[in-house]
Amino acid sequence: MMRVFVEGIGLCGPGLDGWAAAAPVLRGQADYIPAPANPAPSALLPANERRRAPKMVKLALAVGAEAFAAAGRDPATTPAIFASSGGDGETIHDILATLAAPQRDLSPTKFHNSVHNAAAGYWSIATGAMAPSTSLCAYDDSFAAGLLEAVAQVVSCGEAVALIAYDVPYPEPLLLVRPIGAIFGAALVLSPVPTQASFARLEITLKPAAAAPTQTMPALEDMRRATPAARALPLLAALACGGPAQVALAYLGDMALHIAVLPGAAP
Repeated sequence: MMRVFVEGIGLCGPGLDGWAAAAPVLRGQADYIPAPANPAPSALLPANERRRAPKMVKLALAVGAEAFAAAGRDPATTPAIFASSGGDGETIHDILATLAAPQRDLSPTKFHNSVHNAAAGYWSIATGAMAPSTSLCAYDDSFAAGLLEAVAQVVSCGEAVALIAYDVPYPEPLLLVRPIGAIFGAALVLSPVPTQASFARLEITLKPAAAAPTQTMPALEDMRRATPAARALPLLAALACGGPAQVALAYLGDMALHIAVLPGAAP
C-alpha cells in the first residue's frame, strides 16, 4: 500500500469548468449542466508560444496551473507526470493531411507539437520548470497509469509530484478508428506528508481486478466511458465528497488500482 496526500486539484471538462465550480456537481449538490469545455490560452506562455500551443497543451496547462495554485507550490521545482491516451490528435491529423497532399510542406511547429511530451515541453517553458517530468500513455488506462507513476515517485523520492492528465478528441477520419469523447483534463498535486494545503489522503494498492471499475454519477458516466482522462471522475467525486470512499480504477486489463480516499491527515 502506498499513501499520499492531495494538496490541489485542477479540472476542465464539459460542464466542469474548474474544481471550485465542479465540486458541488460531483457531490450531487448542484445539477450537471453540459457545456463545451474550452480552455483558454495560458497567460504563463510567451505570446509566440501561446499562439503555437494546440488545444491539448492549453488544456494541460490550465488544469496544471489550477492544481498548483490550490496547493501553493512552485511548479518550477516540482516533478510532474503527464498522462494522455494519445497526445495531440489534431496535429497528427494535420501532418497526415499534409503528407497526403501533392505539396508536402510540413511546418516544424507541427512536428514539435506532435510528440507525446509536447505538453511537458510547453509546461517547462510556461513555468520555468527544471524538475524532472515523465510523459506516458497506457491507452484507456492512461489516467490510472499516470496516477500509479506519480504515487510511486512521491513514495520513493519523498517529495511532492504533480499528475496532469488530458485527452482531446481526434478529428475525422482518425476518430473513426480511435473514438475519444469530449475534451477532459484533470490534475492532482500529491505530497508524501500532510501539509497545510493537504485536505485528503489516498491509500493505493495495485492488485488483480476483483470487480468492474467504479462508475460515477449517471449524468457523467457517458463522459467517463468515452474519454480516457475522464476515468478520473470517480476519484474526483470521492475527493469532492471528502471521503471516506473506495474507488477502483481499471489498469491494463486484469489489474486495478484500489484507492481508499480518506479525509485529513494520517493517524
